[in-house]
Amino acid sequence: MKEHKIHSGWKNTLHEIIYEADTPLGKFFDIVLFVLIVLSVILVMLESIKEVDIHYHKILLTLEWVVTIFFTLEYIARLISIKKPWKYVFSLYGIIDFVSTIPLYLSYIFAGSQVLLAVRAFRLLRIFRILKLVKFMGEASQLKSALKASRAKIAVFIYVVLILSVIMGTIMYLIESDEAGFTSIPRSIYWTIVTLTTVGYGDIAPQTNLGQFLATIIMVLGYGIIAVPTGIVTVEFSRHKRGEKGDSLVHTNTQACPSCTAEGHRDDALNCYNCGDVL
Repeated sequence: MKEHKIHSGWKNTLHEIIYEADTPLGKFFDIVLFVLIVLSVILVMLESIKEVDIHYHKILLTLEWVVTIFFTLEYIARLISIKKPWKYVFSLYGIIDFVSTIPLYLSYIFAGSQVLLAVRAFRLLRIFRILKLVKFMGEASQLKSALKASRAKIAVFIYVVLILSVIMGTIMYLIESDEAGFTSIPRSIYWTIVTLTTVGYGDIAPQTNLGQFLATIIMVLGYGIIAVPTGIVTVEFSRHKRGEKGDSLVHTNTQACPSCTAEGHRDDALNCYNCGDVL
């Protein structure tokens, strides 16, 4: 019984350090993790520069192994410190952590001259570590809620833009000739979308006066259209913030459930709101 309590004790301590940020050790762990994620992404970028990789390959590889070993230990510690490890394995963060950790190991397992391109692809998967930075974004949950609340309006907006692009592209195809680059309706629609989004590659351009006039209208519409989705999300974001202020008496913390790793529990909560297990 005593051994069981000791075993549970170090597991709880490990869980607090890894999954929570309210304790000094938890904050320190998050800072170290943040620095290593940024470092690992920089290493991947430096390795892609041939001149740098030729001169500093051994140093970069050594640093990469240090980072990979740390992330491997972190992944194992996350599995050990929760009651239902499969919940973490198949969660979004669990998949990201796994995908961002294995490439260096795979590059050695599948070594050989005939699979050098595959090895390179495995190593490039390390760039997914930047997705781990989402954990450190305090406003991420609010933005997620705002996007979720406005998804219907954004869907309608995108639908209208697509219809407008098809109509304008078809009209431009009728106005312009093949010599100007408008060889088909799909290609004309491509030009319309590029112009409407104010990207303007310049690979296709209208030559007739009527075509240029229509292009001008599309360009002006583009500036107005850009502001629409931003406004929709901003309104929902502000509404969410106001709702939080209205519930200012209810405080949440960074405590994560030992079973399902759900976060955002109230300070006075005894059970997880997601799985009901004891916190």
